Amino acid sequence: MLNLFKTTGLRWLWLSALMFALDQITKQWVLGSMELYESIKVIPMFNITYVHNYGAAFSFLSSEGGWQRWFFTLIALVVSGLILYWLRQCKQQQKLLPIAFALILSGALGNVCDRMVYGFVIDFLDVYYQQWHWPTFNIADSAIFIGAAILIWDAIKNNGVKDD
Repeated sequence: MLNLFKTTGLRWLWLSALMFALDQITKQWVLGSMELYESIKVIPMFNITYVHNYGAAFSFLSSEGGWQRWFFTLIALVVSGLILYWLRQCKQQQKLLPIAFALILSGALGNVCDRMVYGFVIDFLDVYYQQWHWPTFNIADSAIFIGAAILIWDAIKNNGVKDD
């Protein structure tokens, strides 16, 4: 069993744990130190703004009656199971693919944790230009985005061929 964590992509689960912890610590800081909708200017074009997201990415389905909480939780748990399977299938010499999976896993579980505990996802990273604001997001969302970008990069770099 220990050999499985040395010779497969499961060796990157430490990255998932680290990013999950960073996500949860930052969300607890926001919960403990800010009021809902409070905004703290950090630098021009970036605020810490505390909001609740009842939907998915870009608040998709956030105005529905509550069923989306369980729907998105189920999807994230199924995807997390698939990612663990894929991590186990990764070879020891593969680097980008398991890193991408580990980041996506951490983000999925970070947001699932919020949905299960609070019924919504805690978002607080607010990037903007003048009056235009990108949808507020969090560390988990960032990990998912970076993981997805790495997956795309890996697919382009390897033309869909495993980097054995």
